[in-house]
Amino acid sequence: MNNRKNKTVLITGGADGIGFGLATKFGKEGCKVMIVDINKEQADIAKSSLESLGVETMVHIGDVEEIKTSKLSIAKLIDSWGKIDILINNVGIAGIAGKIWEQPIEEMDRAYNINLRSTFLFCKYAIPYMLEEKYGRIINISSISGKEGNPGMVPYSSTKAAIIGLTKSLGKELATSGITVNCITPAVVETKLLSQITQEQVDYMVNKIPMGRTAKIEELAELVWWIASDECSFTTAATFDISGGRATY
Repeated sequence: MNNRKNKTVLITGGADGIGFGLATKFGKEGCKVMIVDINKEQADIAKSSLESLGVETMVHIGDVEEIKTSKLSIAKLIDSWGKIDILINNVGIAGIAGKIWEQPIEEMDRAYNINLRSTFLFCKYAIPYMLEEKYGRIINISSISGKEGNPGMVPYSSTKAAIIGLTKSLGKELATSGITVNCITPAVVETKLLSQITQEQVDYMVNKIPMGRTAKIEELAELVWWIASDECSFTTAATFDISGGRATY
C-alpha cells in the first residue's frame, strides 16, 4: 500500500474535522497535501501541524462557492507539483434545522453551493489534468442522510443525495480512463458540524445506528485511504457505507 508515496492530494475543507483527519492520514503515508479552506487561521494551524509531521503541505484560501477557488487552487497545485493524483471533495455544511416550509430559500442555495456545486466544480477542473496522466482517484464525502433522508434537514439530505448521483454518473463517464470516482456515506461523525444542528437531531441520528455510537474520523480516513489506492482499481461509481449498520445498501 506504499504506492501512494509522493502522490498529491487536494482536500476541500481540509483545515479541520474530517478533512484534517484525511490530510493527516494521507500526509503521514507520504502524500503531498493541499488544503483548500475558507478559514485562513484554521488552515494555517493545520499546515503547521502537518509540516511538524514532515508532510509537504500547501494551503489555498477561498470560498468553494466561487468558481475561481477551484480553478486557482488546482492551478496552484499543478504549478508546484506537476499533477493531481487524488481529489477528496470533503467540504460540507449541515445548514439550519427546520421544516421545509419554514426554511429560507437562501438556506437551500447555500447547501447546494457548498455541498454539491463545489464537488461539481472541483471535479470539472481537476479531471482534465488527471486525464493527461491517465490516472486519478476522486472520493466524494456524502452522508447516510443522502441515502435515507433526515427530517428537518432537507437541504443537507438532498444535496448529499445528489453527490451520490454525481459520483455514479461521473464514475461511469470515466470508467475506461484510469480515473475512479467513489463516495462514502458516513453516519454521525463527532465533529463541529454537529454544533450546526439540534441535540434532538443528533440523538435521532445516533439512535438509528445499530452500533449505538458515532463514527471516528480515523475510521473514515482508513476507508478513504484504501479507496484512493492503486489496489482499489476495479471499483468505481460506488458508494461505501460507513454507518455502524444503519444502512446496508
